[in-house]
Amino acid sequence: MPALTVSRPRRAAAPRPRRFAASLLAASALVLAACGNPEAGTTDVAAAPGSKTRIDTSPDRKRITTAKVDAIAAQVPEEIRERGTLEIVDSSGSAAPLTFYATDNKTVIGVEPDLAHLVADVLGLKPRINTVSWENIFVGLDSAKYDVGFSNITVTEERKEKYDFATYREDNLGFAAKKGSGLKVAGPEDVAGLKVAVSSGTNQEKLLVEWSKENEKAGREPVDIKYYQSESDTYLALRSGRIDLYVGPNPTAAYHAVTSGNTEVVGTYSGAGATLQGLIAATTKKDSGLAKPLAAALNHVIENGSYAKVLARWGLSDEAVPKSEINPPGLPKNAA
Repeated sequence: MPALTVSRPRRAAAPRPRRFAASLLAASALVLAACGNPEAGTTDVAAAPGSKTRIDTSPDRKRITTAKVDAIAAQVPEEIRERGTLEIVDSSGSAAPLTFYATDNKTVIGVEPDLAHLVADVLGLKPRINTVSWENIFVGLDSAKYDVGFSNITVTEERKEKYDFATYREDNLGFAAKKGSGLKVAGPEDVAGLKVAVSSGTNQEKLLVEWSKENEKAGREPVDIKYYQSESDTYLALRSGRIDLYVGPNPTAAYHAVTSGNTEVVGTYSGAGATLQGLIAATTKKDSGLAKPLAAALNHVIENGSYAKVLARWGLSDEAVPKSEINPPGLPKNAA
């Protein structure tokens, strides 16, 4: 059975700082050295201190499930209850361990679809995963084609004007560089004048734009922002030296680092900026009536332990939240 073994640092007992130094690489770094057997489909990742998690990437993996809770299911809008399905939208492409294809190249797996299925279980609905491009997630939510997005979507103050959120994971960004680059990223000054890749329409882009403005105000060079929508193209550009850095979700950056062996995470940062811990959330059209039952379902699986099992199987236990919140403070409109 194809598998990936991932080492993760232990969560510190003290409160986590809002601004993350590259030398610490806390949060959800998936660690430092990898060796593998391609024929067997396994990769063993070793680092100390930390525990190991074996990630199964086969299509026949069994999802973690939980029982329906009638009191929570009754809160779902009548139209969705009568339909019997929960239309879930997620972004297409490969973004392990968030959402990606199993070794058969057609079965969608990852922490996002696993959590979406778990919530659907509580609501007594059949989950239907729809994979689309990033921008079409929001187009589909706006038109009510989809009920909820589970796609590493960060709570932002701007998005809260159009969408409701039920949080389920911490949001931490990772700066990826070619291995041995010598780069370290802890703040705006560390990316001044560098070619940094980002996907458009993301909170990573918003943060990078604000950092560039901050650099110019301080008399430093702006960031030379490069846009890539394909992760494979981005990492090819990184390895070839056409870009210096790529900023994206830390779980995917760290996963790529340990499985490829040719990149490394040289800094992490909260997805909500320097003063606020970013949060990932189930996303629905504003006033759709789904935010409350989604949060209740998430809090139920947090309490019964199935949520922790899902995060653990993907090596993301350090991104767990103690409870789901509806529309908490998010990335400010001005993140600098």
